Amino acid sequence: MQNPSDQTCLSQAQQHVLKLIFESQDGNRVLPHVTTIQKASSSLISSLPDQGHGIQRTTEHVLEEITPALNHQALSPSYYGFVTGGVTPAARLAEEIVSAYDQNVAVHLPETSIATTVEDHALKLLLQLFNFNLEAWPGRTFTTGATASNVMGLACGREHIINGAIQKRRKHSASQTAQTVGELGLLAACREADIADIQILTNLPHSSLKKASSIVGLGRSCLHQVSRSKDGLEFDLDMLEERLKRPYSASIVVISCAEVNTGLFATHSYGDVDALRALCDKYDAWLHVDAAFGLFARILESSEEFAYVHGGAEGLELADSIAGDAHKLLNVPYDCGFFFCRHPGQTQRVFQNANAAYLSAGSPSLDHIESPLNVGIENSRRFRALPVYSTLVSYGRRGYQDMLQSQIRFARRVAWYISQHPDLELLPQALSDKASIDRETYIIVLFRAKNEALNHTLVKCINDSCQIYVTGTSWNEVPACRIAAANWQVDPERDAARVGSVLERVLRDWRPAH
Repeated sequence: MQNPSDQTCLSQAQQHVLKLIFESQDGNRVLPHVTTIQKASSSLISSLPDQGHGIQRTTEHVLEEITPALNHQALSPSYYGFVTGGVTPAARLAEEIVSAYDQNVAVHLPETSIATTVEDHALKLLLQLFNFNLEAWPGRTFTTGATASNVMGLACGREHIINGAIQKRRKHSASQTAQTVGELGLLAACREADIADIQILTNLPHSSLKKASSIVGLGRSCLHQVSRSKDGLEFDLDMLEERLKRPYSASIVVISCAEVNTGLFATHSYGDVDALRALCDKYDAWLHVDAAFGLFARILESSEEFAYVHGGAEGLELADSIAGDAHKLLNVPYDCGFFFCRHPGQTQRVFQNANAAYLSAGSPSLDHIESPLNVGIENSRRFRALPVYSTLVSYGRRGYQDMLQSQIRFARRVAWYISQHPDLELLPQALSDKASIDRETYIIVLFRAKNEALNHTLVKCINDSCQIYVTGTSWNEVPACRIAAANWQVDPERDAARVGSVLERVLRDWRPAH
């Protein structure tokens, strides 16, 4: 430490965090009051001080004025916004170590640090959690989240489909020069491949997929829905094949594994994915899976209670690449995602740091671990792997099965309550009876108020309680409310009762504006 006050302030902050964790376990407070946020905002320093305020005063400013205005998204099981996990105790412990040691996990230097070896083990444990064959997925890395993982999936898919078209053309030409998208650039490679159009064929895609397509140079307009209906999740295989066979086109097919508004799945069996795989092989398309939270259905046992949900993640081993989030259902700190690819050559062709001798690991490693900076987007990387490793070792497969089962049972309790309420409507309407609710509901509950005026303010009314937090969305062009259970602390009976209590209070107290 630089001086005794540094140690005192660090200890003060650690005690504050521990107190906050223990006090938040009842889940009663999720959001700060708006006046607390306003007060904190007015306390923020807007001009850089010349001499600095010192660590003691800054610590008091952060703990006493800023932290009261933060929400409890990771601390409370009653935060149902987006799909936001908490942080398990084992992951929190590891995160403290990550901050203290501050490793840059970029180059594999096993003689200087174990960090990259830990990352390799953590990724292998993840693959085992999802019941994947380790040898089948040699391309793997941690990312900032599913958005970055989708960028990687589309970039690798782009490389694969264009390079494949170039190789086909070379069979009919004298040119044998090795040329790839990574070397030539997108426009020159498309000219070389005689490709006029690249299309991403999917169903109800998450907005991050459109963002990823923009980043990799394909454009948002290249996404085309090939569902059986406008708001349908299931692929129309005839429509898909018509798209795939278009001349001068190259294609990436993307499975939305657990749709963001409903949590419902696009495929329901190994056979469904196998049919997509067959079409992709026939037309040289890349098969990517956007499985931010849907992938976790693979950890469930295929019992009667969870068979339908488990089926939604069957067959994903047939994909070329998979994007997922660890800061959702794995319950590790933000930010942490992962990317799996069956073709490691594609990740290296896209993400290799070429001609950078100072970033080299030197002689090839005997453990065959790639330097992460050569198989992913970032050259500077936080030690995200340690919380993942720690939490998986601590709770194991059974621990994560128990967490997910509790989240699903909670969602099904809430969905049934809403379906029976005279003033609320469960969405989509296909979930019309207890059998379908108890079979198909995953971790998300989508609903609306039957009173149109209330429905337009329902999300605000619920969140104004500060007892639970939900997010709004749109379904069939009508406002809807979305509850997503992702916190490791979820208790089905306790938390469903709390949701019911808040909704009853909102319905009782609401009055139309005049």
